[in-house]
Amino acid sequence: MKILQKISLATLCLTASVLILPALAFAGTDVTADVAPPPARAERAPSPHDGYVWAPGYWDWNGHRYTWIAGTFLPERRGLHWVPARWEQVGEHWQLVRGRWES
Repeated sequence: MKILQKISLATLCLTASVLILPALAFAGTDVTADVAPPPARAERAPSPHDGYVWAPGYWDWNGHRYTWIAGTFLPERRGLHWVPARWEQVGEHWQLVRGRWES
């Protein structure tokens, strides 16, 4: 019986790694597009919330077209400030620099 449990656990772990590893690899890759992003949408930031910072919305690229990611509040990180996402032109392409925390 214990052998069957070990085989089941090993199968579960292998299946999970096959599903999770590609997602992690994609999360670290650069997003580039051949077409310039549209102008940013005008967003009215809600009233400030104690302990949170506003991260404005931005255009994301899904491989075929731009999609708008709405702004949101993020839990504040003391000693750091939020740098919003932005698009930079690199030669003939556009590269997304994702939002991040900086000191």
